[in-house]
Amino acid sequence: MVGGAVAGGRRLLPRWQALSSCRRGFSLASKEVQSEAGVPQMPAFDFTPQPYDGPKADEILAKRKKFLNPALFLYYKKPLNIVEGKMQYLFDESGRRYLDAFAGIVTVSVGHGHPAVVDAVVKQTKLLQHTTTIYLHHAIANYAEALAQRMPGNLKVVYFVNSGSEANDMAMMMARLYTGSFDIVALRNAYHGMSPSTMGLTAHSTWKYNVAQGFGVHHAMNPDPYRGPFGADGKLYANDLANLLESATPGRIAGFFHETIQGVGGAVELAPGYLPAAYDIVRKAGGLCIADEVQTGFGRTGSNYWGFQNQGVTPDIVTLAKGIGNGLPLAAVVTTPEIAQVLSQRLHFNTYGGNPVCSAAGHAVLEVLDKEKRQEHCATVGDHLLHRLRALQEKHDIIGNVRGRGLMLGVELVKDRQTKTPAKEETLHLFEQLKDLGILVGKGGLHGNVFRIKPPMCFSMEDADFLVDGMDHVMSKL
Repeated sequence: MVGGAVAGGRRLLPRWQALSSCRRGFSLASKEVQSEAGVPQMPAFDFTPQPYDGPKADEILAKRKKFLNPALFLYYKKPLNIVEGKMQYLFDESGRRYLDAFAGIVTVSVGHGHPAVVDAVVKQTKLLQHTTTIYLHHAIANYAEALAQRMPGNLKVVYFVNSGSEANDMAMMMARLYTGSFDIVALRNAYHGMSPSTMGLTAHSTWKYNVAQGFGVHHAMNPDPYRGPFGADGKLYANDLANLLESATPGRIAGFFHETIQGVGGAVELAPGYLPAAYDIVRKAGGLCIADEVQTGFGRTGSNYWGFQNQGVTPDIVTLAKGIGNGLPLAAVVTTPEIAQVLSQRLHFNTYGGNPVCSAAGHAVLEVLDKEKRQEHCATVGDHLLHRLRALQEKHDIIGNVRGRGLMLGVELVKDRQTKTPAKEETLHLFEQLKDLGILVGKGGLHGNVFRIKPPMCFSMEDADFLVDGMDHVMSKL
């Protein structure tokens, strides 16, 4: 069990102090953590952030509280004012550098301010910032071709939208139009968006408002190898899906939505063998299989370019967002020509989808991923990081589970390994302590007790070691 300061109600105060430093090649303008002996040190990075003379954090926070959506949430007791980013690092208003291990919620794929993406955006913006698809433009056509070429099978038609929620909305509509059925199946612990329709697909009370949602949507048992009743036996979980179709639907469905590694749900990788069995069940019921690759796509898992390929399946529809544009508002739905044809029953249009600037950026991202071999890089660094995290698990009982692939990993914290009681308070405490060391991770899972480690794909071996050493350091103080 976890004891120590947090469990007893006491909190450890951080003893680091941020000072200007030029050690190990750091710029004088970049403030680093000068700590006592034994505290992990951030890898060297030859970059000088620009001086910041804008409003300070307190002023921004006051304006945010007054003028922005009150449902927006902030990380940390004292929120960070992040003003600049370069590759896998972020800088606050004082010039202090942080290791970004969350990538803007898994959105910055090739790195903050990657020069190839920046150049593509600037060049296209100077020429033409926006038209719509009522005119021809080479950027959207060339980009759609490049994206389709990276898809397996007959997934060759692309629809561009602006967000993952929009993409999943469209996929749901296409499935219902194509099959003539209405019922949709998703998984418990899933997250597919916050629009009225995708909120129904999502299976986390945290993200559900008390409004009408999810009409026709059913949630199957989650094939969670750590917390599920059948462990890592994917075929047993698929039996629940079959039973659900028999008992809760007319027997014919429109589609089945899934992530391959559940992102918001805490980096839960679906049990091996689940998707092949589930796809067979769904297709026999007349449904389409829809892979939500919003977080797992573009080589992030290391072992394959698309997450669904890790289970040897080819979906009928794929939805993409987040890392597709390295931070720009870009998303896509990719499907077969036959399924795509259903939208021609009426006019269909998206004002901003595939605009010239976002198309140029998205195309540049694909080229960078290829040129810099980021899939292979994710595999190499991810394997090293997994090995080190599992060694850390042997040392600290608070770590109940380490999971994921490539640079899409999760570390679940528990009070007791037998009961698997979520270590909520301890997670929050360690979360703050990691920030004090200069390490920014994500936090997820239904109970908020999972560290989400999903950095920009340029994350290095040295960054991985610093992250694990930092976790070891703060956990040793519990």
